[in-house]
Amino acid sequence: MVRPPLSPPARRPMAHTHIVTIERHILEEELRHPEARGAFSNILRDLSLAAKVIARQVNMAGLLDILGTAGHQNVQGEAVHKLDVFAQDAIYRAMDHTGLLCCMVSEEREDFIPIPEKFPAGDYILVFDPLDGSSNVDVNVSIGTIFAVLKKVSNHERGSLADCLQPGSRQIAAGYILYGSSTMMVYTAGIGVHGFTLDPSIGEFILSHPDIRIPNPPARSYSVNEAYAARWSPGVRAFVEHLKEGGGEGYSSRYIGSLVADFHRTLLKGGIFLYPSDRTNPSGKLRLVYEASPLALIAEAAGGSASNGRESILDVKPTSLHERTPLFIGSSGLVTMAEEFVARESQS
Repeated sequence: MVRPPLSPPARRPMAHTHIVTIERHILEEELRHPEARGAFSNILRDLSLAAKVIARQVNMAGLLDILGTAGHQNVQGEAVHKLDVFAQDAIYRAMDHTGLLCCMVSEEREDFIPIPEKFPAGDYILVFDPLDGSSNVDVNVSIGTIFAVLKKVSNHERGSLADCLQPGSRQIAAGYILYGSSTMMVYTAGIGVHGFTLDPSIGEFILSHPDIRIPNPPARSYSVNEAYAARWSPGVRAFVEHLKEGGGEGYSSRYIGSLVADFHRTLLKGGIFLYPSDRTNPSGKLRLVYEASPLALIAEAAGGSASNGRESILDVKPTSLHERTPLFIGSSGLVTMAEEFVARESQS
């Protein structure tokens, strides 16, 4: 069942000359929310620093001999690319010594990563996909980093599996960094979604997209890899065919093949992105903890929805760090429609 969208935040008027850096924005948000803690804000600032380091390396990818694979596979059985290794290391080194986290979860590591004993531990958990879509970098397609922050619930100083396997509804913040024609960092702390564009001339993320809302009515577009259509369930195939027909005004297909880029376009334009389960991947392909759940929090905070086809992604409690899930995400009406088509299939 799709969760009802969150109420939109009150918009703050901005003068055209009002330049707000991400650091200033985080500080202003803290002043508006007295319960906010400085530790959480510092996590976001440290992530923005790691994003700048990764963005520089991505932009230099064609010049620095970091294209191609690193010669081994990650826990998913996928080839690890050199940029994956660099991004993993950049985020880890930006976060391991700050005293803010107790542990981390990464796509590139099989187990959760406790903060080393030589550093102080904090009360938060960072889950992240260091560089989603890195196989596309050698053809200059936008790629991205996905992340979320959770609050520790156990008594373990350096975290436990239970701390990492919380449902998405318990995320206190989530976001992504898009490395494309420009570098953007988009995040939410649950209410309101804000986008910041990196100005390379001054090395600062500047607020460029305040209070993002998924358009309503949405763009008449859908995003899915239709090469896998023969493997889909009848309900999913029927849903996509319904969108194509659209009562004589069919939806347009807009598929990039890079999760962060596809979601970013859906967030700004509306429509729906789907990566359903199929015969080859009966549990889905995307990872719940550090891909689907963070994007679901952003979608809901922007007035949209995210579902696995049966229930809200944010209500699903993961059972393993690298658990996979189907994903339907975007404008609430279209996500609800997708659930209805899947439900009809199960009832037939």
